Amino acid sequence: MTVAQNVAFGLEMRQLARAERETRVARMLELVHLDALATRYPRELSGGQRQRVAVARALVIEPPVLLLDEPLSNLDAQLREAMQFELRRIQRKLGTTTIMVTHDQAEALSISDRVVVMRDGRVQQIDAPHRLYEHPRNDFISSFVGKTNLLRGRVRGHAVELDGGLMLPLAAPAGAEGSEVTLCLRPEKLAFADGAEGRLAARITERFFLGSQWLYRVSTDIGELEVSCANDGRPPRPEQALVQLTWSDDVARVLPLDGSAS
Repeated sequence: MTVAQNVAFGLEMRQLARAERETRVARMLELVHLDALATRYPRELSGGQRQRVAVARALVIEPPVLLLDEPLSNLDAQLREAMQFELRRIQRKLGTTTIMVTHDQAEALSISDRVVVMRDGRVQQIDAPHRLYEHPRNDFISSFVGKTNLLRGRVRGHAVELDGGLMLPLAAPAGAEGSEVTLCLRPEKLAFADGAEGRLAARITERFFLGSQWLYRVSTDIGELEVSCANDGRPPRPEQALVQLTWSDDVARVLPLDGSAS
């Protein structure tokens, strides 16, 4: 079947009049930017175009809820990113409630209004994407959704005492005095500092170029940490260089061992 016949299939099964079928198919193909390819066959389309045909075929029957199970898993990285925003644009325009299953954290964060993180069949947290990332409820979420540095310690007033005795001040009380906690520091919240501005001495052990950013692994007195820096065109820090790290008190997230977060 052609692209248009594929999209019209569900309407034919519902025995809609031909004129209405053609109107709705034309409108849907225009929405997914395939109106110029209506007479093409799937074998003549790219992977992203075939995915859009599948979305149009599902949406044209105007379902109350659209279920998508790993809809972008077979696409290459660049096309997958483009289709993420395409799906979001279509969903916002139509207002159809959409539930999408994905193992791609970036995909979930970029196109969702709310994210449900599950582990072993149990819901771990339901939240807006930004809040889920910035305020994870437990260790699993903080490490599963994006990269993170996890440090064990005990609450000491407005600070956490890490293994080894180093005290890290916090912007707010971290919990009951002496309670065991995990401190979460996202790599992009850490920065290299000059001289006295630093809070922690480190040595760069590895660096990785990721295009828009540099990812460094550094060795410190509190263990190995990851530091992410934007690629602003300046030369990267060399491996084995001695550096100072700094961060704001309000970016550290304290995760009590009972699974709640502060």
